[in-house]
Order: sequence, then structure tokens, then C-alpha cells
Amino acid sequence: RALSSYKTSSALEGAQLPKTSSIFPYSGLIPTRTATGMASHGYQYDLIVIGGGSGGLAASKEAAKLGAKVVCMDYVVPSPSGTTWGLGGTCVNVGCIPKKLMHQAGILGEGFSDAKAFGWNVTAEGHDWGKMVTNIQDYVGSLNWAYRVTLRENNVEYINAKGAFKDAHTIVCTKKNGKVSEITADKIIIAVGGRPAYPGVEGDKECCITSDDVFSLPKAPGKTLCIGASYISLETAGFLTALGNDVSVMSRSVFLRGFDQEIAEKIVGYMERHGTRMIRGGVPTKFEKLADGKVKVTYTNTETKTDVEEVFDTVMLAVGRNACTADLNVEAAGVLLHPKTGKLEAPTEQTNVPHIYAIGDVLHQRQELTPVAVKAGVLLARRLFGGATKLMDYGNVATTVFTPLEYGSVGMTEEEAIAKHGEDNVEVYMSNMKPLEWSINKEEHNGVLHREDNVCYFKLISLLNEDERVVGLHYLGPNAGEIIQGFSVAMRAGATKAHFDDTVGIHPVIAEEFCILSVTKRSGASTNKKGC
Repeated sequence: RALSSYKTSSALEGAQLPKTSSIFPYSGLIPTRTATGMASHGYQYDLIVIGGGSGGLAASKEAAKLGAKVVCMDYVVPSPSGTTWGLGGTCVNVGCIPKKLMHQAGILGEGFSDAKAFGWNVTAEGHDWGKMVTNIQDYVGSLNWAYRVTLRENNVEYINAKGAFKDAHTIVCTKKNGKVSEITADKIIIAVGGRPAYPGVEGDKECCITSDDVFSLPKAPGKTLCIGASYISLETAGFLTALGNDVSVMSRSVFLRGFDQEIAEKIVGYMERHGTRMIRGGVPTKFEKLADGKVKVTYTNTETKTDVEEVFDTVMLAVGRNACTADLNVEAAGVLLHPKTGKLEAPTEQTNVPHIYAIGDVLHQRQELTPVAVKAGVLLARRLFGGATKLMDYGNVATTVFTPLEYGSVGMTEEEAIAKHGEDNVEVYMSNMKPLEWSINKEEHNGVLHREDNVCYFKLISLLNEDERVVGLHYLGPNAGEIIQGFSVAMRAGATKAHFDDTVGIHPVIAEEFCILSVTKRSGASTNKKGC
């Protein structure tokens, strides 16, 4: 198309755009179209979506495809450390995408010893943190730009402004420069997600970073303390350790609450053996910035009832996340929030105000996962503007924790299955093994095999009183997400243990193990394997 068919969009006012892009090379210029909408209801838009994360973008585009006149608002409040980012939400900018890439960087470093065992003459000359961050942030920036272009291509207007309710159909838009305007819509979707929580301890915001900041640090974090027992804390500690940093994790109580606890302990044990220090029963009470820029941490050891001081180069908080509802002024629209979580109670995405909806991490008691928000957003848009009736099914959603030994799961944990169905009705099948690819690497680090025997773990949970229907599947080892994704389809289709047994596995691959599980937990037999 001719360059004259494009114009600078006022919707991008204040946005930071790359000078060039392989997706759309003309900086500041985007294709424009005119949305006509679906009905004359008296409002400017058929739909306002507040939040430009994965769910908000998906809902916006789907609604527009169905003929709705849609505007999507997004604004990033800088973190206490000053970090901000572009369109796309947590996953793209400070979550799934940069996390997976840094995890991959750690995996590549760990693979040097494998390469040597296979005859490659390789030498690790250290890791260039700055180069990694630059390349990752460049990629993230390209995604930010692509999302803006995609919104325009799908006839969605984009406003780079912070939104808040004035009434049930009116949103006040505040731009970075302070300019305020108002827009109205027949329907509104809240998709604002969440941000990292702070513990409320002296010096926390002044001295500590969060996952909002770690992926864009200009230099390697050095001696690092990750505070929290969450998957975010353990994932970060894992790749920082693999990249050569001295890393400690401070946990107040159990690790990976809500996940299978047997596997959680296996993850933590593996990380400890491979260089990450675990501080159990630690509760921070004070953070203090020293003259040299380091952070002195004072914490109470709840096991020994003593106070401890230690100095770190970097302290990262991963103690939970808060829904971004505090500044939405939802009260003006009559929308109710859960009193404890500040989230929206909307089991079918519809709030207590019939024309106001919510999707993603802002929902009470729903999984905080990108694919969940995307699917929920698409299905909601189809119900609102396409005449569809299909609801989001939040059951049997697969997920993966990208710790050094990855953990993929779908369905119930062992604890959940026993609590719901009774121990006598639950059968747990288990196995340990070592991937073939690791078999010839005998290198040790501090007396520990780099590739340990029988460190990968498989768990299948079935119900004896329901023809051994599989209700939980858990895997600990490499490529966990790739492995568990396929099995989640079988789980949703109602697979039984017999279906797994009747499936011929692919040899020699890790996932084959799920098709030949025979040892049960109640038998007390060894789950360790020898040979293939």
C-alpha cells in the first residue's frame, strides 16, 4: 500500500515506538480504519476493554472481528524502581516471554558439560548479561509494536491511557501528560491484571526489585536474595544461579503452595544440590541501602527465633501479586470486589453489574495464566457479539513451572485428590528415571553429578472407584511443558489408566514413561530405573 494511506495515530501519543520494525517499518505510522459498530445504543463504543495484556488484547480483537466498535486502553504505572514497558501486559514484557528466554539461557550454560561428553571442544568463557538483556528486550519491543499494528489491522482503537470508572458506562482516560478525556460504551471488560506485592517492611520499595524489574537490569544482579516461595521466586533463582550468580531463596513456609508438595520438595532439593541456597523459615523485617549500593537485609529465622543480618547486591521480592483494581474506581459503577483479594468475583466473567465483565488475573479464584485469560477473552467476546453460548472451562488447565528441573502438571495434586475422593479411592503411580541424553555426562560440581541418576519424576493419579480415570498428571524433568501439553488433551477427554497403558510409547523419549507406569505408591516398591 502507498505510504499516503497511513497517518500518525493520536492513540499512540506518548508511546515509545522503535525506529524501525521488520513487522511494520514506518516509525509512528500505522494503518487506520473507521469502526462503525453494531448498534445505535447511544454510547461511543460497543465495548471498552481496560487492559492491554494477553486477555484484553484477545477479547478486543475477537469482538472487533465480530463487528463491534472496540477501544482497548492500556497504561503501565512505573514500578517503584522506575521500570515501565509497552503494550502486551505482564506475560510479554515482564513474565512468560523474558522468563522463558532467560531460563533457556541457563539451560544452554548447563549444556556445556553435555557437549563435552559428546566430543565437542567447547569452553565457557562466562556469560554476557548485558548482551542477553539487550537481545531479549529488543525482541519484547518488537512484540509491543506488533500488538499495536495487529489492533489496527483488526479495527480496534488503542488508547495509551489509564482508565477509571466515572459511572457504569463511562471511563475516564488519563494520559501520561495528564490530559484527561472520557469515553462511553455499552459493555466494558476489565482486564487489568496484577502487579507484584510488597511485604510492607521498612525499605522494601526503596531497596528491592520485583519481577517487574529483573528482566531489564543493566548488569548481572550478583549476590541475589529472592524472597518468597512462589514459582516466580524459584524460577528466577534457578536461571540466575545457572547464569553464574550467587543466589539464595528465603521462604517463610512451604514452597510452591497449591502445587503437588512431593514434587515441590524435589524441586527445592535439586536446586539446593545444584547451587541455590535455601533459607527456610525466614521473614524479612528491614531493608537498608548501604553506601556502596548493596542492600542489608534483616530477617527473623522463625525456626531458631533469632534475627539475622546479611548483605546482598540485589534483593528481589516474589511474595505474591495484587490485582490492579485499587485505582479503577469500580465503586462508581456499582461493581463489587472481593473484600480480601481485591479481585472481581465473576464465575462466568460477568460481574454483579450485568454489562461489566472481567477476565484474566483480576478474577477471584481463577488461574493466573496467560492462555486462560486469552481463551476466556475470546469466548466472552463471542458470547457478547457473536451469539455464542460456550463458557470458559477452568478445569484441567495444564501449566509448567520453569525451574531448573521443569515441572509440568495438569489436574489435581495428590493432596487434592485424597482430600476430595478419599485415600482408599486414589491410586498414585510413580517412576524415576534419567533421560537418555544425560546418560554419558559424568561431570560433577561440588561432588554432585551434573546429570543425576533418577532425578526426573513421573506421577499419575487415578481414581479406583471410577475405572481409574486419571485426575492428575505430574512430571519433573526437561521439556516439561512440551510433554504435559499433549497429555492434557487426553485428560480433558476423560482418559483412564488403561488408555495410558494401551498407548504404545515412542522410544527412547522421556514421555514414553507415562505409558508404562506400573509401580504404585501404596506398594512401597522402588521407583528408580536402570537402563532404558
